[in-house]
Amino acid sequence: MDSDARLRPALASILLLVPATAAAEDGLTLAATVGQMILGLGLVLALLFGALLLIKRLSLPRGPAASSLKVVGAAAVGPRERVVLVEVGDKLLVLGVAQGQVEGLHTFDAADFPREPATEGGEAAAPGFAERLQRLMERRP
Repeated sequence: MDSDARLRPALASILLLVPATAAAEDGLTLAATVGQMILGLGLVLALLFGALLLIKRLSLPRGPAASSLKVVGAAAVGPRERVVLVEVGDKLLVLGVAQGQVEGLHTFDAADFPREPATEGGEAAAPGFAERLQRLMERRP
C-alpha cells in the first residue's frame, strides 16, 4: 500500500493538469476555428466582388457602334412601356419599348431636334428639382 500512497499525489496532480491542458487546447482550437472561418468568409467575399467586377466589365458595350449610340431621353407611358429617344450618328430615333419588343416610331435628323436652352455662359441650363425628381422616378423599376 505504500506504493499506492506514493502514486496518489502524482495521479492527482496529473488529473488536475489534464483538464487545464484540455481547456487551453480548446481555447486555442476555438481561436483557430474562428480565425479560419473569418478567413474563409473573406475569401468568399473577395471572390464575389471579383466576379461582380468581371461581369460588369464584360457586359459593357464595345465597338464603334456602342460609342455612337446615345440615349437622349425616355418617358414611361405604362408600367412596362417606354418611349425612348436614341441618337445614332446624325439621326434621332423615337422607339417604343415594351416587354420583349422594340418598335421604331419615328426618325428625324439630329439638327432638327431642339436642344436644351443655353445659359449666358454657353452651358445648358441645369434642370430644376422637379425635373430631376421626375427623371429619378422614371428610372426606378
